[in-house]
Amino acid sequence: MTDLSEGVRLPTSEEEARFWALVESAWERLGDEPAAHRRALLTREPGVDDEGAYAIGAWLDRFLDNLRELSAGLSGRELTDLDRVLERKLHDIDRADVHEVTDGSDDGFLYCRGFIVALGRDFYEAVSVDPTMAVPDADCEAMCYFFGRLHRERFGDWPVTGSGISRESCTNPAGWRE
Repeated sequence: MTDLSEGVRLPTSEEEARFWALVESAWERLGDEPAAHRRALLTREPGVDDEGAYAIGAWLDRFLDNLRELSAGLSGRELTDLDRVLERKLHDIDRADVHEVTDGSDDGFLYCRGFIVALGRDFYEAVSVDPTMAVPDADCEAMCYFFGRLHRERFGDWPVTGSGISRESCTNPAGWRE
């Protein structure tokens, strides 16, 4: 963890690497078909509403099951660290330009950002650079609180990330400048 003078904790590069490695491992366990769908999302023309892009949605529950299995032996601190990374990733794409593509109410936009994160680092970074790469109305609510919920299930309380930010929609001031 990185401690700042204000007491805010940012994810370390090691925590981020672990987070993305877990996400990739969970997808890899599913084989070639979802890998092809994920590649298709990355290689399609930005802004194109391709019905095939929604095919990945059929794999999300199995992806989340794999992520749960991969996280089964993690400590409370490790789950908190992963939740901090997730929270930061959701916060960083809490932006008006991303919302313009994905649409949705406050909760709906959060769930759309959960989908973006769930698809992995490559898709996340593509959308971060070019929001037209996002898939309108695609969502993954379970991803938004995944590690926090695991922490609560295993340890009885919600993790305190110490990040000083929120994953909720419209809370990133840099993303909602007028």
